[in-house]
Formats: sequence, C-alpha cells, structure tokens
Amino acid sequence: MKFDSPAGDNLFDRSRIVGKSTSRIDGPRKTTGTAPYAYERGDEVANPAYGVILGAAIAKGRIRRMDARDARRAPGVLSVLLATERKPVGKSDWNLAPLFGGPEVAHYHQAVALVVAETFEQARAASNMIHVDYERTDGTFDLAAAAPAAEGADGNQDRSTLGDFDAAFAAAPVKVDARYTTPDESHAMMEPHATIAMWEGDKLTLLTSNQMINWAKTAMGQILDIPAENIRVDSPFVGGGFGGKLFIRSDAVLAALGAREAGRPVKVTLQRPLMFNNTTHRHATMQHLRIGAEADGRITAIAHENWSGNITGEEGEDGTMQTPKLYTGANRMTGNYVTQLDLPEGNAMRAPGEAVGHMALEVAMDELAEALDMDPVELRIRNDAQDRVPGEPSKRISDRHLTRCLREGADRFGWSARSVVPGRMREGRWLVGMGVAAGYRGGPTQTSGARVRLGADGKVAVETDMTDIGTGSYTIIAQTAAESLGVPLERVSVELGDSGYPVSAGSGGQWGAASSTAGVYAACVNLRRAIGEKLNFDADRAEFVDGEIRAGNQSFALTAAGEMSADGKMEFGDFKDDYDVGTYAAHFAEVGVDAYTGETQIRRMLAVCDAGRILNPLSARSQVIGGMVMAAGATLMEELAVDKRFGFFANHDLATYEVPVHADIPHQEVLFLDTLDPIVSPLKAKGVGELGICGPGAAIANAIYNAIGVRVRDYPITLDKYLDRLPELA
Repeated sequence: MKFDSPAGDNLFDRSRIVGKSTSRIDGPRKTTGTAPYAYERGDEVANPAYGVILGAAIAKGRIRRMDARDARRAPGVLSVLLATERKPVGKSDWNLAPLFGGPEVAHYHQAVALVVAETFEQARAASNMIHVDYERTDGTFDLAAAAPAAEGADGNQDRSTLGDFDAAFAAAPVKVDARYTTPDESHAMMEPHATIAMWEGDKLTLLTSNQMINWAKTAMGQILDIPAENIRVDSPFVGGGFGGKLFIRSDAVLAALGAREAGRPVKVTLQRPLMFNNTTHRHATMQHLRIGAEADGRITAIAHENWSGNITGEEGEDGTMQTPKLYTGANRMTGNYVTQLDLPEGNAMRAPGEAVGHMALEVAMDELAEALDMDPVELRIRNDAQDRVPGEPSKRISDRHLTRCLREGADRFGWSARSVVPGRMREGRWLVGMGVAAGYRGGPTQTSGARVRLGADGKVAVETDMTDIGTGSYTIIAQTAAESLGVPLERVSVELGDSGYPVSAGSGGQWGAASSTAGVYAACVNLRRAIGEKLNFDADRAEFVDGEIRAGNQSFALTAAGEMSADGKMEFGDFKDDYDVGTYAAHFAEVGVDAYTGETQIRRMLAVCDAGRILNPLSARSQVIGGMVMAAGATLMEELAVDKRFGFFANHDLATYEVPVHADIPHQEVLFLDTLDPIVSPLKAKGVGELGICGPGAAIANAIYNAIGVRVRDYPITLDKYLDRLPELA
C-alpha cells in the first residue's frame, strides 16, 4: 500500500481503541521478570558458553605483542580470540569505528580479545591473564583545540545561507552574540549491549538487544562477509537503547566469532565500562549563536554555527538542525563543522542534533528577550513560523500549533507569576526562577511492513520485526490491529523483533510509532480485502466492528471466511517531500537555587506537545517525561570527562557518570493538543519519543538564570560555575 495523498476521513477518526490510554500489554511480563532480555535467554539455548571482551588500554597506536598462554591454560577456557591473530572484520554501512581484528588501535576500549569459557567468572578471570604490549602514538582528544581547524576545511562542513545575514545582523538594533558548549554524553541504558550467538552450519542466529532488526541483519552480513539471508536476528525485548542500539556493536560480532570458534553457543554482554568507551556516545559540541532583531522583537538575522568531532572526522552532532524550522527571519546562516578526534565513535543519541541544539538556541532566545525587555513567551510567539519553513520558504509546513503550545503552557504553568527581574523571587533560603523553551523535532516515516493472521477462533496475531525499546510498540500495534479489524484488544497478540517477520521501520529517529502502525494498518487492509474477496463484498466500504463485518445489507462473522493471513507494507509517497512534517512543544520549568550553597533543585516541569493523533496517551506521556528526565540530566549533571592526555572517558561507570535519580525529578506534567496531521500517515499520528528531550534543558537553564541572574553557557550547569556569583544575601 502506498500513502500518496493526504489522509481523509477514515476509521481512526471514529476510533474506539486507538487514541485511548491503554496499559501496556507487555507490562505484566516486564514487571514480573518473565520478559526475556537478550542475555537472559540461555534457557532457550543448549549448553551456552560465556564470553568476556578485553578492551584496549590505549586510545591510539598499535599492539606490538599479545601473550594469551596463561589465559588459554586457565580453568574452563574453551577458546581465546586475539585481535593480532585475525584480520579486521568488515565495516558495515552503519559503523564508523573498528569492531575487531588487526593490531591497529583506533580508540580506548576497542575490543582486542575475547575469552570464551564454561562460566562467566572463568572467562573474566582468564581475560585478565592476557598480556598486551602496546605502542602508543599521539592522538587528538581535545575538541576545543581541534575544532577551529574544521571551519572552512574540505569535506567536513555543511553550510547554508538565505538572504544576507552579515548585513542584516550588522544593521539590527538589538543583537545577541553568544557561545555555548555541551559535553560528550553516554546513553547509559539499564540493559548493556548483549548477544547470544549460535551457528547451525553456515546459518547464524543472534539473540540480541537491538533497535533495528533489518539493519542489524544486513550489517552482520557485511561485517562477517556472509549472506544476510543466512542470519537471523531476534530481539523481542530491549532494556533501553536511546540510539545506542541502532547499530551492531562488538558484543554481537565477538559472540558470533566466539561461537564459531568454540563450536557452541556463546553469550557476551559488555561490561559497564565498555558501554562508555567501546560503544557510541553523543558528541560534544561548541555552538555560536548570533541573532539580530528589530526593537519590536521581530528577528531579521539569525546564524547558528556548530562544531563537533568524530573518529572519522565525519558525521558529527549537528546542533543546527532545529534552527531553520523554529523561527522566522529573512536573513539566515547555519554552519555545521566536524573535525577528527581519536575518541570512541560518536553516533545517534535521542534526538541527535536537536537535543543539544535547543540547549543553545533556546537560551539565546531568552538572552534576546532580555535585551529587548520582552517576555520570552511573547518573543517566541512573535517569531513563530506559520505555513512555510523559515529556512526553506519553498517548503510548506504540514501542521503546526507551536503558538497554541506556548499560550496554553504559559496559562497552565502560571507564567504570569514569574519575576521579570532575575534573582528577585525568594522562598526562605531558595531563590526561585521560571524558564521556557520551544521545541521542534521532525516527524519522519519509513517504509514498514507487518503480517496479520486471523484464527478460526477470531483471535488476531500480528508479526513484524518492529522492536519495543520501552516505548510501548506492543500496545500501539495491538491497538491498531484491533481497531482495523473490529476486535477487542484482548483478542490481539503481537510478536516483535524477529528478522523472520516482515521488515518494519524499526525503533529510531522518532519514526517508529507512526511508521509501524501504518504498516500494521496496511496488512489489516489486505486481510480485510482478502476476506471480502472470499465472501464477495467490497471490504473498503464495509465496517469491521465487534467481531462482525457489515457490508451494505449483509452481515458476516469475522471468521466466516476461515483462517486467513495477509502481509502488508506501507510506503510513503513523494508528495510528502513538499512538506516539513514536524512535532512541536512548549517546555516550562521552575527551579530553586539554594542562596547559601548554590544547590539547584528542579521543582516542577511542564511540556505541552503538538504531535498529531496520540495513539496511546498513557505511553506517550511516559515517553515525553522520559525525555524530560534525560534533558534534566544533560543540563545539570551528565558529562563524559575526557582524559585529554590518554584519550578516554574517565568516568566510565554509573558511580561517576551521574544521571538523574527519583529524588532529582519532581512533578512532571504533559499535555497533548488535540491535533491531527493528514500528511504524515493514514493514522495522522507523529512520534513524541524525541520531542520530549528537545527544549526542557534550555527551559531549566533559563529558569536558573531567572532565579540567580547568572548566565551559564557551558553545560552541565554545575554549581562551581556560578557559586561565586550568587546574589548577595540580605
């Protein structure tokens, strides 16, 4: 099926199941510990062995020699794989850093060995017996020192202009010119990367934790140089990913190599330190914002430049992505520059680009509001785009209600009580401030497929390789099938994450919900038509409701045609290229800063979201508040500390890489507008999983400024950066 024109009135506009808050159907298994995550699936595998990865102890250089004699003689050891004894594995289309093989070391904790043993403890002990002699070479580990060289260099910049920014900025009566930095961040998901690999002849099965099943299957074929059709990837439950499990990592590669070497299934999970240095992370950024405006607040010039680094000098963190979309202004420039760093690979992390870009842009907007002596909410409304994309005026906007988000949010949050003068609102020992930020994240879709089976008992089963990374995919897919076929939700079962099922969009980029449900709908339409063909009625005009089919003056039981199944795939037509399909939010935060100690506490947060039809408000709220929590962490505490002498992230565990805990997060409120976007899909629904992290960080930063009158532009905003500048105590 092809979605090649805007959605009109359809069954989802009269839905009884889709759009209703629904408890997650996978919830009981997860809360009782019976949902099998990758490393726990040993009971499905006969006689598994255990693998432990040894990571490189240098960041750049080569291995002179490896001595594994003691390890190979250790109790329980079945095999030892050394990088120096193997050619490098292949590179896939989705990996930048080397995953295993050869003497060259490209980054700290790069996998250099695997020990396979009867028990995990034996494998871990033996991995410590491998003696490695390294030849260290100099590397580039400091973004601030390396990044200026990126501007103007060939092959690593992306620069876009509209109008004449330089002239307009020079002529603007009110200007902001400020620089901001964000640090490297880790996904730090609860479930480590983990895989059980097994071979049957030349066929490989991976029970793994991965967000994108078809990508993983294709990538493993490229990496191991075997046909992708000989690989099965199965990932029904994922304990968090946030983009860190979009791509195959060394756990899967070494589990496969180890299983082939040992002649039996092998389980590998990455130790927590390797989660930080061996896998991917969010790149650090340096951002430069210049905004010029008329005295009435209308923006006439806006420039946003961003610097980041990566192991290849390509594919950095583009913090400018939201800037062409949010605010009007005829004269514009964005520049994104990437330099080469010898740190572990940077790659996608929840809302890559926009998450950190908002942390600069939305603070700059507050600085402009102050320079104009204008309310920050009104400044954003005055410059809100309407029907055309500001940075690309030839492109229409599909559906946008940012002004409504801001106005309704300000009213709900009690914005009028905010002190206009920073540092003036006080409750006991606490200085109190409020902040606001707008949010934008694209609403893309990807081709997605599914299979729907109707049993003789009237039960419906859905199969698709879509994944559930904690986002509620099982439930919204079941809701879609139930609505489309007119059966109660409890009559639908869902099987996910197996590469033997039809290829879906997968979980990533905020496209999963909109795309996968459209694919399930396409399969249901094909099943409806197959039933109609067998029973001789027009399925496209019939109603499927309450387990019955009503076609004109005819009525059938849903099961009248017997057991049936149908595959379907939703493809998205070129007409969408004429539109920018986005999601929008207004984020508000209130903080308290201790006037004596400088401690910051978030007191409350609000997000008002415009994301089309909300398929399941209960799980959508969970997604948004999860993004808000991550934004709070990025603003106040999260930072991978780079050892610039030896080139690694020094705080590579959960004791020293701080993330928010329950005590850090107060009351959170989420409101969804009652909007529909007919351009995005037949369900008129867009994703929200990444919108929730786009803007809350800046709202918190702006609230801190409002509380104490000190502007901190280098994240995270820790108290050492403002303690000596707190307002004097009365």
